[in-house]
Amino acid sequence: MRDQQEKTVPHPRKEPRYDGPLTIEGLERIFSDCVDFTRRPVALEGESACTLTMCYISGMVRMERVSDYVLKPLAEDDGLRRCATVGEAMKRMEAGALYNLSVARRSTLDQGAFDLVAGWCLLFFPGEREALSFFVGTEEKRSVSAPDNETVLKGARDAFVESLRTNTSIVRRHLKAPELRIREQIVGRQSATLVDILYIDGITDPALVDALEEQLRDIDIDGVFATGNIEEYIVPAQRTPFPLVQYTERSDRFCAGLSEGRVGMLIDGIPLGYLTPAVLGNFLQAPQDKSSSWLLATTLTLLRYACMLITLFLPALYVAMVTFHQEMIPTKLALSIIAAKQDVPFRSGFEVIVLLLAFEILQEAGLRLPQSIGQTVSIIGGLVVGSAAVEAKIVSPAVLIVVAIAGIAGYAMPSQELSGALRIWRFLLALLASVAGLFGAIIATAALVIHLAGLESFGVPYLTPFAVSAGKEAREHVFLRRPLPQIKDRPPALHPLNRRKQR
Repeated sequence: MRDQQEKTVPHPRKEPRYDGPLTIEGLERIFSDCVDFTRRPVALEGESACTLTMCYISGMVRMERVSDYVLKPLAEDDGLRRCATVGEAMKRMEAGALYNLSVARRSTLDQGAFDLVAGWCLLFFPGEREALSFFVGTEEKRSVSAPDNETVLKGARDAFVESLRTNTSIVRRHLKAPELRIREQIVGRQSATLVDILYIDGITDPALVDALEEQLRDIDIDGVFATGNIEEYIVPAQRTPFPLVQYTERSDRFCAGLSEGRVGMLIDGIPLGYLTPAVLGNFLQAPQDKSSSWLLATTLTLLRYACMLITLFLPALYVAMVTFHQEMIPTKLALSIIAAKQDVPFRSGFEVIVLLLAFEILQEAGLRLPQSIGQTVSIIGGLVVGSAAVEAKIVSPAVLIVVAIAGIAGYAMPSQELSGALRIWRFLLALLASVAGLFGAIIATAALVIHLAGLESFGVPYLTPFAVSAGKEAREHVFLRRPLPQIKDRPPALHPLNRRKQR
């Protein structure tokens, strides 16, 4: 069996960049000063003896495929030798005389140029206005492996890679339903990046698919080289630190989202899968929740919500109580805090904000350094800086403990983007608490709730199911993970079709 994988023919571009008919001279003009552009003659023997011209870009094609699938049949096929005209030989090659699965006729310069950079080779026939394009790409890619950033305790270990077709095949292996649909668009003037939209027909709301397609169609950028190049264009609100699109490396988590009625997105060159719509509860659910017992998963989910509240409000509550509301602190604890703070020259609010900034700086330094020393620097830096600051009477031990607890609670979030948004609001809460005490903290909390209530992810309220009347079952699904045999339907709050019926 030949090592040949079927490749999707690139979609026609909305606005052709290169006008005019497809000619060898036109391609040479486009790829002038390109040392990897190759043009070579190919002799066609027989009754219609002539010299064909093959064009390709070295490094983008696999030489063995060019030799075995194109050149060898041209030299050995007896049927091609008996063709009376060049046009007849061209039709026979298109019908299967050459061994490629993917073949297309090209007539415009724009189609031919983008075929070459995508790993196709063009075969020109003398006297013909069209050329045949064969896919002979290298398809070099990183092998499928376990995800790096999402821990897998019990579950599939085939994470997404940079190859788009490999990722869609992984999804097909998990979801063997023929109802799985895959649409494709090209994004980026220079990169011409393929973006696939995945959904299950009959489960996903067609309006969600159309909305995502429209967002992608309106993107006008030079290239797609990072995740933000797509995310910042498709989210309906840009002035928020909270994530409105969920991403994952894990194929099983991606497929589970598709089966819930959500729309998936895969981008060529980016080893991540995106799911929309995404609400706050999605970012507090870990992939291994359904791999653990329902009782353990429920306990851990409640613990994450508690950690979210701790990392947000603990520094602000400490500052408010120590600075303005000392009567809220138990007597023994108050005496301990006063004794530890006697020689500290700064106010508690200033201490908390400075330590929070130091915590962020250490975390950023650990991320930017090489992995082999990044964790060591973070741990040693935290211990040394914290101990030295306490011994030098710059900060009090109680403040160090509060900031450490808030920081560790933030690490319990399954989503790093959600954790980053919580850290930003944690600063605002602590700052207003240091100015106006509990009143400032309450004002910041009200602003946070109003901000979250105003967010939507493709028409779905971000605080679903708390912001809409989704019913008791939907709200329980956010906190409780019932035994799987008792779950008869998809979560109403996350399933768009069910949500429309309720309205």
